[in-house]
Formats: sequence, structure tokens, C-alpha cells
Amino acid sequence: MTPAELSSTVLHAVRRAVDAGELDVTVPARAVVAPPGPGGCGDYATNIALQLARPAGQPPYRVAEVLRPYLVGVDGVADVVLTGPGFLNISLGGAAPAALVEEILSAGTRYGHADAPDAPDAPDAPDAPDGSVVRLHCPHDLRAVVVADAVARVLRCQGALVRVTAEGFDREWTAALDVRVDGVGPAPASPPVTVRPVPAPADPLPLERDAARWALLHPAAHDRPRIGDEHLAQREGNPLFRVRYAHARSRALTRNAADLGFAAEPGPVPDAPQELLAALGDHPRVLAAAAAHRAPDRIARHLVAVADAALPFLPTVLPRGGEKPSAAHRARLALAEAAGTVLAGGLTLLGIDAPDHL
Repeated sequence: MTPAELSSTVLHAVRRAVDAGELDVTVPARAVVAPPGPGGCGDYATNIALQLARPAGQPPYRVAEVLRPYLVGVDGVADVVLTGPGFLNISLGGAAPAALVEEILSAGTRYGHADAPDAPDAPDAPDAPDGSVVRLHCPHDLRAVVVADAVARVLRCQGALVRVTAEGFDREWTAALDVRVDGVGPAPASPPVTVRPVPAPADPLPLERDAARWALLHPAAHDRPRIGDEHLAQREGNPLFRVRYAHARSRALTRNAADLGFAAEPGPVPDAPQELLAALGDHPRVLAAAAAHRAPDRIARHLVAVADAALPFLPTVLPRGGEKPSAAHRARLALAEAAGTVLAGGLTLLGIDAPDHL
């Protein structure tokens, strides 16, 4: 069950409870599902009971108790646990990874884009997906221009039309960091969204494009970026290296599997890391939130989480010794490829290359 399907399942549970007379509410248009927060459990959690408590005239925990029986036993749902004031924590069945992996591999690097096939109805979305233009304006500052460029890429992937203007722009920035603006000069007459992150303390251009963009985009806008050779280091302490290495390793597994005579095929992975599945399933929500909050740093940090969850899993994919490739190996390879696909798609949105070889 994918996050989009789980959201629909939660809404269906609400509708069944309303039809049975156990809740007197209007069924909402969408239900937010996300990885559980502190104190939660399972694969996903939803706050739908807290959302419905006031219109239902009941405490959130009671609403959650009403909804739980309508979720337990649904195909793909293994268990539902109530925590906190009324969060429904949902554990998915063993077939869940196969559906998620199939969705990712089908969409490719456009997984999570608003215009991709079967894109989930994310809780966060850009505020102008209706044909109007989101206007971004930034000062004559390299970090501001890079952040605006990344924000524009993310907004466009969520269906928005974007125009970026800057108070000043140096041509070398385009050549060095692959950034551009649509206009140079004062802010446009219509109120724009001002992009004004804390400036970099040093010139990032000597880092070259990928490391420089990462150095400027990985910290939140209110944090001062670190500009140094640590972003070029080929070691685990460098988050950019971990992300790109996990992607390259997933691509190497595909090549190695081909040499062994088998290819990826989504299927059950009983011991699949739950952290990895949750991170992959959360990717559409992260993209929508990054667009809504003009915060590409959310994508950068999410990619680090995906890579850190994937790296311990990748060595388990291929057959060992005289072991012959099986359905389990094909399913593991598909999960590894899905992780690599999410990493490649996220890096692309940040304007950073995702090489197949490191």
C-alpha cells in the first residue's frame, strides 16, 4: 500500500464510521499520513482523529477508537495502535514494500512530482498551481540566487509556474553553478516572495558546482553555511558523499545483477528496513513541503536520511557465495533501485549531478 492509497484507506474508514452512525462529521477531502513522530510506532501515522474531534464533538482519542476497527483488517494493514492524544499508528503488511517500490520505479526520478502518474494528494503544496505565477525575488547575493533557483525547480515539479528576479546577477554564476534568473532589477510590482537566506561567509565558487550548491542548500535559510573542503571529501563524514555514494552503489548493484543474469522485480522484502521504506514513502510529502515553505534544505536533509537508511541494506542485495538468484534477490534489487531513483530525483531538483560511478 502506497502513502496515497493509505490516505484513501483512512478516508474510507471515516466514511464507513459516518455511514454506521458512529461519527457525525463531514468526510474531509484528504487525510495526512506521514512517518510516526516521537512516541509513535508502525510505518505511518495519521492525525485524522485530532482533525475530526471538534466537528464530531468528541475527544480525539475517542474518535481514534471509533476509527481503529475500520482500519484493522483492511488488506495491507497489519495493525493499528493508538498513541498520544489520538494518533493512529498504522503498520503495513508484508506486501507494502512491493507496491511502494513499483510506484517509484514506474514514476522514475519524477516520483513525488505533482504531475507524475498517480501522484499522492500531499498535505502541503505550492500556492499557485492554477496557472498563476509564483514570483521569487532575491538580492544580489550568490546564495540567495542559488536558493531561489532550487526553490523554482521544486515549485515547478509541483505544478507551479515560477518567475525568478534578482537585484543583481553575475554571468559567472551561470557557468559555475548552473543558475539563472528571469529578470534583473528591482522587485516586480506585484508582491513577490523574497528569498533572502543568510549569506555565505566565503566564496563557494572554488568548490565547483555540485559541492558549492550542496554547501549553500543543505543548511536552512536562517543558518550560515559552511564553505570548506569538507564538502569535497570522499568519506562518510561528508553528507553529500554519502548521498551520491548510495546512489552510485545502487546503480552498481543493477550492473552486477545483470552480470549474474537477473534483474529487479518488485516483491515482498520481509526484512526490509522500515526506516528506508518510511523515507521512500515520505518523499512526495517532502517535495510538497519544500515547495510550500520555499525550503530546498528539506530535500537535502531528506536525501541524507534516505542514504543513511539505504547504505546498510545495499550489501545484502546480491547472492552470496554459491547462492543462486531468487525472487527475494530480485525484490531486494528493486528496493535498492527505488532508493537510488529517489536519491537521483532529489539531487536533480537541487541542481546536483547523481553520477553512476564514484
